Amino acid sequence: MFKFLFNKTFLFHLAAALSSIVVLFLLVIFFIQNYTVHGQTITVPDLTGKSINEVKKILDNKNLEYKIVDSSFNDKFLPLSVLDQNPKADHKVKDGRTIYLTINSRQAPKIKMPDLKDVSLKQAGVLLNSYGLKVGRLIYKPDLAQNAVLDQMINGKSIKPGDFVSKGSTVDLVLGDGVGLADIEVPVLVGLTLAEAKFVLDGVGLNLGAVVADNTVSSDSLSAYIFRQIPDPSTLNNMIKPGEPVDVFISNDQSKVPRQ
Repeated sequence: MFKFLFNKTFLFHLAAALSSIVVLFLLVIFFIQNYTVHGQTITVPDLTGKSINEVKKILDNKNLEYKIVDSSFNDKFLPLSVLDQNPKADHKVKDGRTIYLTINSRQAPKIKMPDLKDVSLKQAGVLLNSYGLKVGRLIYKPDLAQNAVLDQMINGKSIKPGDFVSKGSTVDLVLGDGVGLADIEVPVLVGLTLAEAKFVLDGVGLNLGAVVADNTVSSDSLSAYIFRQIPDPSTLNNMIKPGEPVDVFISNDQSKVPRQ
């Protein structure tokens, strides 16, 4: 047995086998290092807010890929810009890794307008925020319910609950001022156009009553002039309750308007 182990032929084959194992081991290590880029990583850049063209240039320089997997909407970002990414910025990844992107939609999605009537200003703000809408102007009108929502408007137009509006829209709120029973001095409407008078009455919490037109007025009554009104603001008793009507007489003949 001793002679066999120290036989030259055996020792030669043993050395050859050991050498083959070492060479094979080194080849495996070399292959793994080159295949996995062992010990080398790339820091993921922050792509938030970047356009797709910018993303492509940035990732090409870092030998990374990208894929758009989702879209959402945020009015603070430009259309088709990046809203989110996975992996996140500053993560370490391997060469050639794919970064998955969520991009901003071209147009705001349509959502149903919530019902804000009679809720408080604070509740309305929370509700609008949950729907992706924003609180705009606060318009106060005479009403006993202080800071309660009386109406909801977008671009000067009342919006009914359930109407479709663009996500991110600004909603103006008409609120009660808490002094709804206070009398209001009748404003002077004589000399104004009907359109101007409506605006004035709206601002003080009064309503437009009967509109009596003379024979000079055809279809365009909003541009006609008011030459008389009831109640008359020049009388001693010129205070009325909020919400009461003011009747007006209109004409396209401006000479009918009395000089003040």
